[in-house]
Amino acid sequence: MSNPVLSLKALKRTFHQGPEALHILRSINLDLYPGEIVALIGPSGSGKSTLLQTAGLLEKGDGGDIIIDGKACVHLNDGERTQIRRDVLGFVYQFHHLLPEFDAEENILLPQMIAGKSYNSAKIRAQDLLKEVGLLERASHRPARLSGGEQQRVAIVRALANQPKILLADEPTGNLDEHTAASVFDKLIQLVRKENLAALIATHNQELAQRMDRILTLHEGHLTEIKKK
Repeated sequence: MSNPVLSLKALKRTFHQGPEALHILRSINLDLYPGEIVALIGPSGSGKSTLLQTAGLLEKGDGGDIIIDGKACVHLNDGERTQIRRDVLGFVYQFHHLLPEFDAEENILLPQMIAGKSYNSAKIRAQDLLKEVGLLERASHRPARLSGGEQQRVAIVRALANQPKILLADEPTGNLDEHTAASVFDKLIQLVRKENLAALIATHNQELAQRMDRILTLHEGHLTEIKKK
């Protein structure tokens, strides 16, 4: 078996409300491998978003270690953390967060050009990704002219634009109706498999969770793997 591309070692995250300490993550351990799609489930408020944001170096933990693509990340400075997020990680959220003044293609071009790609190579990658999700003909449309499902498909391929090794997705279909959610999830799975990514996907949708390789549940700060039905 290949080495994990993401490892969490005894990861802890605590918030303080006055004298009270809220232990959101209690010594979390996780190994995520290339090509593996893992569901993260748990009740609202259980800390799924905190886990994703801490694993993705958007928040800092209070103990333990985060190893991304073989590199220990806990003691990195802000610039080093930003570089890993840019080069290794892709993020998808419940709300698409597309830039409204740019069209679909431009939303996918921008992160590539920020990472140093030429305009021409970034454009080719953007068009290839839009074609993958059936939106090439909508490339020149701004987000306001796209449906909710189309917006989220653009957000997904934007997250993959720089060819990350890890995809972290927080309720990527949670803002969509059941039929649209299933369609968007199909595209997400196809792309993750094709790009051989490691994906950790938080979801409340049990049917979608059952379609992933493993299911992890977060409860009272502890992460446990549960058997698929």
